[in-house]
Amino acid sequence: MTCWSSLYFLDIVRAALRACNQPPQLVQSVVCWPSVAPHLTSHPGISHITFIGSRRVAHAVASSAAESLTPVCVELGGKDAAVLLDDVNKLDKVASVLLRGCFQSGGQNCIGIERIIACKGIYTKLVNILQPRVQALRLGSALDEDEGVDVGAMISSASFDRLEVLIRDAVRSGARCLVGGSRFNHPQYPKGHYFAPTLLVDVTPEMSIAREEVFAPICLVMKAINVDDAIRIANSVDYGLGASVFGTSAKDLDRFVAASKTGMVSVNDFAVYYAVQLPFGGVRGSGMCLNRSPMLKYESDNSEGYGRFAGEEGLRSLSNTKAVCRDRFPKFIATAIPKPLDYPIPNTAKAWQMCIGIVEVGYGETIKRKLHGLWRLVRNA
Repeated sequence: MTCWSSLYFLDIVRAALRACNQPPQLVQSVVCWPSVAPHLTSHPGISHITFIGSRRVAHAVASSAAESLTPVCVELGGKDAAVLLDDVNKLDKVASVLLRGCFQSGGQNCIGIERIIACKGIYTKLVNILQPRVQALRLGSALDEDEGVDVGAMISSASFDRLEVLIRDAVRSGARCLVGGSRFNHPQYPKGHYFAPTLLVDVTPEMSIAREEVFAPICLVMKAINVDDAIRIANSVDYGLGASVFGTSAKDLDRFVAASKTGMVSVNDFAVYYAVQLPFGGVRGSGMCLNRSPMLKYESDNSEGYGRFAGEEGLRSLSNTKAVCRDRFPKFIATAIPKPLDYPIPNTAKAWQMCIGIVEVGYGETIKRKLHGLWRLVRNA
């Protein structure tokens, strides 16, 4: 599937290059076995690597790239939360956004909504809105389905056993599975990898399904006591890719945005930062940036340390900055070595005082200090 889709999009990219009068061969698709990949990722001819995938493979890519000190930017999935505060307006419309975030692409979306955290004042109402709508979702294939399809097949059934175990364990621990909860044998597509759209409520942060990325059509709902509790739950996982927050109070919305340990946040919407091509990337378990020294791995909540793709910042990360300095008016003022500092130095004491004066003029913290440095320069010239 990856090989096929890569070739499909490669044709689109090359058509765009032709339309811009650029060589279409600027973009290449290379498919290889895992055993061959280190030759590419460690090759000194590679200037930059952006990797999207699992943490396990990311460590292998970064280790390989370190051999040639190739900068690496990685995005490692997420457990994105959508937080609903008690003062949410038009809950029905917000529910539509949540359903799109949970079920589009069969839930196989790195910035999909993996957790809905609703404050207690609207929790029950939200669950009552979601249940019939999730129940009504139709599984099938959009390629030849006449009656309409809401959720398609998953890329593979490899995760189905794990998903069913996670759901069963959550139910045993007190969660309620209101819709779905298991794989689905489609009567028209028996070979399709279908998982039933699932609504799991009363989930708590201690449950495995609340911590692990599911990457599946599972709508998971959790209850928060207040804004502080919602922030605590949202930040309780190892991941930190994106988040959404819905509400009315600007103070509470800003509080969540500032406290969210993620690389991206949408306010009263879902994942719009991607649609408008803002810098994309996460923090903590969702990403890291191995900049000019790939041996260094940054593990703080400082998002600047993880690297980004897309947006202006993403384009800058693909460039090498070159600093150039020249005299602005060389015919009138040109760089020269002051006589007291010219080798051989005629007077060490005066030379030292001139050095102090230069530093004071350039970096003096007050006007008085700068003037004092200027006088020192004049006196020792």
